Amino acid sequence: MRPNHCFRLLLSTTLLVFTVLHSAAQDAYERYIDRYHAMAVDQMRRHGIPASITLAQGLLESGAGQSRLAREANNHFGIKADSRWTGRYLVMADDRPDDRFRVYRSAAESYEDHSLFLCNSRRYAVLFSLSSTDYRGWARGLKAAGYATNPRYAESLISIIERYSLHRYDVGGKTFIRSARPAEQAEAVSSSASSRQLYKCNGAIYTIALPGDTWQSLSKWSGVSRRKLRHYNEMPKGIEPSAGEIVYFEKKRSKAARALRHHVHTVRVGESLHTIAQHYGIRLKTLLRLNGLDATSTLKVGQTLIIRR
Repeated sequence: MRPNHCFRLLLSTTLLVFTVLHSAAQDAYERYIDRYHAMAVDQMRRHGIPASITLAQGLLESGAGQSRLAREANNHFGIKADSRWTGRYLVMADDRPDDRFRVYRSAAESYEDHSLFLCNSRRYAVLFSLSSTDYRGWARGLKAAGYATNPRYAESLISIIERYSLHRYDVGGKTFIRSARPAEQAEAVSSSASSRQLYKCNGAIYTIALPGDTWQSLSKWSGVSRRKLRHYNEMPKGIEPSAGEIVYFEKKRSKAARALRHHVHTVRVGESLHTIAQHYGIRLKTLLRLNGLDATSTLKVGQTLIIRR
């Protein structure tokens, strides 16, 4: 066989292998995005971190869900088990041969803990003054704050976001559709209602009220009675849901998620005891009891509230 022919054969074989591997990597990234984009959007709505940033970090840190940490520990963000972590951990070589990484019961718990990790650390506080659509600012801010030692960490996040158009999720993006009724009872009430976005917080399914929503329209769409909807959302008769409010289709739990143990919430402008209880998917009486308050108590901006002991 002639040398030039051998070279061309080797080159074509190499290109074929590269194409196959690249295609497989693309498929893994796209599968990850399809599986977890709704979870990232939910975190954005509840904690203010751009969904594109959460997804890009998950993709990068977990190798699109294929890393050992993701497979064995449900740890999608490479968060280590420091002295504050009281749960299980996995020992694995990283900066040191015996580094400890947090182990979660599910990917959802990992996503929630990632959000709390950023929300509760002063080093990342400045990021929350950025717009949820400023993914470049967030990426550079994470690197500047020391989230990762890789000098090109910000550029890697931005590249992933732009390659897969993850920024579309920061302004709504794809619609996460899931029926609130059993499959045999589900039906589209209207074209707008059939694309309603549903999320889950602390085990309970909720939606964000749209302009024009009423207890009657939400009851008709979900199959849950108006009385139960008011009860689940701890709303008295005569008050309808306002656009942008959280509306639960199931009873909220008496305790916040275990990942929120020892978590405190800092009151922001416009928040009330009711909206904070809705935010964490807990009953209002739980929030009041934990903080020694009653229904007539007033909040001050900057005041801290215990969410779970």
